[in-house]
Amino acid sequence: MASYDVIVIGSGPGGYVAAIRCAQLGLKTACVEGRETLGGTCLNIGCIPSKALLHATHQLHEAEHNFAKMGLKGKSPSVDWKQMLSYKDEVIGQNTKGIEFLFKKNKIDWLKGWGSIPEAGKVKVGDEVHDAKNIIIASGSEPSSLPGVEIDEKVVVTSTGALELGKIPKKMVVIGAGVIGLEMGSVYARLGAEVTVVEFLDTITPTMDGEVQKSFQKLLQKQGLKFILGAAVQGVEVSRSKAKVTYKLRKDDSEETLDADTVLVSTGRKPFTDGLGLDALGIEMTDRGQIRTDDRWQTNVKGIYAIGDAIEGPMLAHKAEDEGMAAAEVIAGKHGHVNYGVIPSVIYTHPEVASVGQTEEELKKADRAYKVGKFSFMGNGRAKANFAADGFVKILADKETDRILGAHIIGPMAGDLIHEICVAMEFGAAAEDLAMTCHAHPTYSEAVREAALACGDGPIHR
Repeated sequence: MASYDVIVIGSGPGGYVAAIRCAQLGLKTACVEGRETLGGTCLNIGCIPSKALLHATHQLHEAEHNFAKMGLKGKSPSVDWKQMLSYKDEVIGQNTKGIEFLFKKNKIDWLKGWGSIPEAGKVKVGDEVHDAKNIIIASGSEPSSLPGVEIDEKVVVTSTGALELGKIPKKMVVIGAGVIGLEMGSVYARLGAEVTVVEFLDTITPTMDGEVQKSFQKLLQKQGLKFILGAAVQGVEVSRSKAKVTYKLRKDDSEETLDADTVLVSTGRKPFTDGLGLDALGIEMTDRGQIRTDDRWQTNVKGIYAIGDAIEGPMLAHKAEDEGMAAAEVIAGKHGHVNYGVIPSVIYTHPEVASVGQTEEELKKADRAYKVGKFSFMGNGRAKANFAADGFVKILADKETDRILGAHIIGPMAGDLIHEICVAMEFGAAAEDLAMTCHAHPTYSEAVREAALACGDGPIHR
């Protein structure tokens, strides 16, 4: 048993970043983690392994569709699925070992086991109870399912099972057209699976800008993904390693079925707070099962803080990281800050999709006068040379002040390009500021400048 200034529960992106920042600020820090490796869902069974498979399968797509056009002739590569999974596991290992190294470097104690909070100022791990002046709950989230859908992680899987299937399915049904479903659906479509996405709403990726939604769906359909929208899944029946998905179309209540080798349930995630003892502590929760915090990330129990997927807001690793750093600053007596208006979101399909700030639909609802600057990657020389000219950059700016209110990109490297606009928004920049900034040629980023120019007199290359 030991006494600490801060004990962080959970070592995902929010937790490990909070622990490192606390240590940097001179606080004696420990982090509780029950997994065999650090990094939480993101590094072990989420963001990192899924990006490894997306990268590998994109290379396969390039070899099958674009190599010959560039004079790279030869047989298309065959897929060694076991080797691809091994590569994915190596990537996980490199990243989780990296966190372990950072803990040692910053003198953070890893308390191995699952944690609970028997009372304020105490954290129990296994049979040991440790003292903590402050506790940060960074316990993350877990997949949520639907009534009538029993997950076995073999035939009916969450993202966890989808990252380690024994073989590539011939037919895959994806329930839910959100980020996880579309990313993993893309992976298996590139590997030759017939992928059908069933979505309850009438659009994919519900919070996205409407114009991007439509373009994104068309591009995914061109890649072979099929969509059944406005469909409520009634249940999944598993028999002899096969599944039958029953859904009802909302427009006319007609019932249909789909056969599948694998069913991926990607209907969102919910906070993971089981076993922490929050009820006994009297910690206030929201109606959606999230931990309620104030503007300093503190719960209603003094000295207990919460961040990341366990509290309100978008379930994004980088949002958790920002909150982890901010909570650490607050505990150290400094001023922690998170600008929730400038948190980007990215979908790592090909093309990538990225957004920050407000959508057109949100601006219309708020009755905000705005203007739109748009530029297609078809007008970008680098994108055309790289067979990556699908998509566009769209910047939304205040009609009077020209201040950037939001941006939405579908195209090559969108997840990296969006940060130019994030930095601009953080400084309260106008679209003209971006337009007047010299951009290297030839780069994808020139499309961002052209979209900014389109908020004024117009782009050059259109």
